[in-house]
Amino acid sequence: MTPENLFVNVQSAIKNSDGTSAFSRQNLQKALDAGEKKANEIKVGVTMCITDAYAQPILTYHMPNANMVSLELAPKKAWSAVAMKMPSKEISAQIQPGAPLYQMGGMLDGKLASFAGGNPIIVNNQIVGSVGVSGGAVEEDQAVSLAIVNYIKEGLK
Repeated sequence: MTPENLFVNVQSAIKNSDGTSAFSRQNLQKALDAGEKKANEIKVGVTMCITDAYAQPILTYHMPNANMVSLELAPKKAWSAVAMKMPSKEISAQIQPGAPLYQMGGMLDGKLASFAGGNPIIVNNQIVGSVGVSGGAVEEDQAVSLAIVNYIKEGLK
């Protein structure tokens, strides 16, 4: 069994409290709906991207009023949250001149996003996926991203 197949099986086994798969398209669509609701509340257009634990996009939605650049940044924020095993907003301090990971951003050919909006989805101390949101101010992106992560995690209780 390949690692990818193994992970698909693990994702399928992660069940919501009602017994449905947490990573089904239907559940992830509802998570994006929760993100869109939050974005509309704060009056911002965003692109939202949910990935698996390998940072491969599962579901992405670009709101009609979102900036075009957000299509590039949302998946990068999600990738960064998985690759660095932390929210993307915590990466910036690590890659500044004099910091332990200085130059990492340049070494990854612009793939690393070091500002808010990317958050890992952690279940039982394991990253099972991530969410990346882009289109608003960093605080807005973070709020929408957390709305999606929280929706997914609430379903697991």
